[in-house]
Amino acid sequence: MKFVFYTHSLVSDWNHGNAHFLRGVMRDLVRRGHEALALEPRDGWSRRNLIADRGSDPIEAFHKTFPMLESESYGEGFDHAQAVADADVVVVHEWTPPELVAQLGRLRRDGGAFTLLFHDTHHRAVSAGDQIAGMDLDGYDGVLAFGAALAERYRRAGWGRQVFVWHEAADDELFRPIPDEAEEGDLIWIGNWGDGERSAELEEFLIAPAEALSLRATVHGVRYPDEALARLRKAGIYYGGWLPNADAPRAFARHRMTVHVPRRPYVEALPGIPTIRPFEAMACGIPLISAPWEDAEGLFRPGSDYLVARDGDEMRRHMALLMVDPAARDELARHGLRTIRARHTCRHRVDELFEVLDRLDRAAPNAAMAEAAE
Repeated sequence: MKFVFYTHSLVSDWNHGNAHFLRGVMRDLVRRGHEALALEPRDGWSRRNLIADRGSDPIEAFHKTFPMLESESYGEGFDHAQAVADADVVVVHEWTPPELVAQLGRLRRDGGAFTLLFHDTHHRAVSAGDQIAGMDLDGYDGVLAFGAALAERYRRAGWGRQVFVWHEAADDELFRPIPDEAEEGDLIWIGNWGDGERSAELEEFLIAPAEALSLRATVHGVRYPDEALARLRKAGIYYGGWLPNADAPRAFARHRMTVHVPRRPYVEALPGIPTIRPFEAMACGIPLISAPWEDAEGLFRPGSDYLVARDGDEMRRHMALLMVDPAARDELARHGLRTIRARHTCRHRVDELFEVLDRLDRAAPNAAMAEAAE
């Protein structure tokens, strides 16, 4: 089968977490003998910022790390009809421009033989619902939402014909334990500052506890304002800037623990959606402590796969425990890794994608009969 993925970027993961998941899904599809192509805007925001930050070397590094992955850029005048003409499945990410979302839907309605899916991995459906409501999804066969709460939002709003839950997961060919790395620090956090959705939470659950314990701490990510960088310096935390996602496993391996600090929209309006970072951390076998979030779908085993800190004081106590108790670190890492390998790899998600396609195939004859009877 041929899969075409419209994405904001495959080659750039600069403030673009969906690239992590898509790389793993495409890699597994290729491993199974399918054809997978990513189409991304030639001058996309993530790619443009990556090049401004680090030059073209990261683009070249991507192709060396993922030689099996194929990406093509599109710009004005690109023939999208031709690009999807021989596709079996077309998956369109929600960062895709609305006019292109609509164009692909028209191509499907006008006789396109491919299955067309809309893929949402963001909180805009609750934080900026008018933007998603403005998407023309009439021609789409279904919606892939990365959590049950988000899927329910689509169903209640009447966006899309059928909505399926499709969580993100770890590419465990890349994200895996690396036991021989020399330890160089106590705590690492990989994440972007963003637009203020978790500024207070980062202070409470990351910066203040690390400062109080005088941990050897490192932070990687982008879009940190000057005041945030000043606060990290004051706390004695090293700021390493953007880290290629492919380098994250080795960075995890060089530290004793990491933390998860979810953005506020996920905690308040989309419970059950952890985003991709905890999947990747646990896949690397690093002990994880999480700020509060509700695992409404039972993805993990809180307390066994990771520790939960209800406030900053509890986060500090958990960090202090893991600093002095190697057995506790090992047990936590082992449980988290086992859960990822059993349920939450990109291989599992590709299996789920094929289950969705099978369901849509079975439903298509009934839909056609109902339409003919009208």
